Amino acid sequence: MSRSEWSLRLARPEDADAMPTIELAASVLFADDPDLADFDLDDLWEPDELRVFIRKGHCLVSHVGEDMVGFLVTQPFQRELHIWEMDVLPDHQGKGIGGGLLRACQIDARNSGFKALTLTTFRDLPWNAPFYNRLGFEEVTALDAHPRLAGELANEADDGLPAERRCAMIHFLD
Repeated sequence: MSRSEWSLRLARPEDADAMPTIELAASVLFADDPDLADFDLDDLWEPDELRVFIRKGHCLVSHVGEDMVGFLVTQPFQRELHIWEMDVLPDHQGKGIGGGLLRACQIDARNSGFKALTLTTFRDLPWNAPFYNRLGFEEVTALDAHPRLAGELANEADDGLPAERRCAMIHFLD
């Protein structure tokens, strides 16, 4: 699929209704992971929660034709823009859509005056930390200097994610 076959735009409040379906479909990649046996993969973002983020103006969606196939949800934290969720439908993964969402997010964040993008992810899954690393993210190793990210990792562990496999990442914007 070439770039001309999919498009990106800022998310609109009505897009929130389709996002949980995409999130659930993308979670199938984690279904066979034994470390996630205690994690509820059906615990999805609610459309009303997503609309709060969308109204802040930095969330993105991707379409193929009229169909939404991916999204990226962010939240500003002072001079950092945190990526809470990025999902692409399984049939559309590996076609550059996720990378396109991230690059567009980087441009938007830089143009909006943010100093960095942050996220938490699995350090060992190829479509997680290694993917983000290729797009300029680096693992935060000094979590004491990033208490918000340390707190988010602790919350994820409380929710059943394997702490030893999770990491925080940051991409400083020039």
